[in-house]
Amino acid sequence: MTNRPAKPSLQTRLHRDGFAFVPARSLRAEMSEESLGDWSAFAASWNDLTPDTYLAAASGRQRRRRHGIFSASEGQGIRRMPQRPHFQTLANNPLQGDIQRWFAPIRPSIADGASLRHILDFARKVFEGVAPGRRDWQIEVHQFRIEARAGEAGEPTPEGVHRDGVDYVLVLMVERENIESGTTTIHALDGALLGSFTLTQPLDTALVVDTRVCHGVTPVTALDPARPAHRDVLVATFKAVTPDN
Repeated sequence: MTNRPAKPSLQTRLHRDGFAFVPARSLRAEMSEESLGDWSAFAASWNDLTPDTYLAAASGRQRRRRHGIFSASEGQGIRRMPQRPHFQTLANNPLQGDIQRWFAPIRPSIADGASLRHILDFARKVFEGVAPGRRDWQIEVHQFRIEARAGEAGEPTPEGVHRDGVDYVLVLMVERENIESGTTTIHALDGALLGSFTLTQPLDTALVVDTRVCHGVTPVTALDPARPAHRDVLVATFKAVTPDN
């Protein structure tokens, strides 16, 4: 009987490639049943998102979202912070950069719930393993619903292939309803394609080293144009902070 080589750890894969795909079964193995005890309510909260008014409705870019701010520091865990605008530079987001964008906040019951807190804690532990010594983080969390309609594709990343201007990014699938495509693509900073995969199952996750690679997602289309179609994901960005920030 031959021994198979051990699968590289998430930290090793992130060091080596700048990104990693984590299938739902692997993420579930990292968590207890209690960790996702409120998953049904967590997933249902995507039905309560508000329209992204910063995107022109006439463009066919149908997006709903909520947004939250968290911080994490050694010995204090993850804490919800007062709401503030989401900001990206024009260099990172050529479509909506250099704009302070205010979004409806994530509902407190979801922001303080088990599923979100354990997902953020999982990501924090992985990213701290990639960046030893980093223990203080600014975390922004986004609930996104991208809708596809008859004759109109939904655009998960209307800004195109991009970086978020942070250190690390987690993208976690919550639900796909009546859609096809939505393939995540990972690119080197010179634009070369490094890899691609599609988040299809709840808890399928992408982890990205934002300082090293760019990412994007292909448009989604409705399988049955007569029925509602959407792609629901959670996005959490992590930026290391120091006392001087």
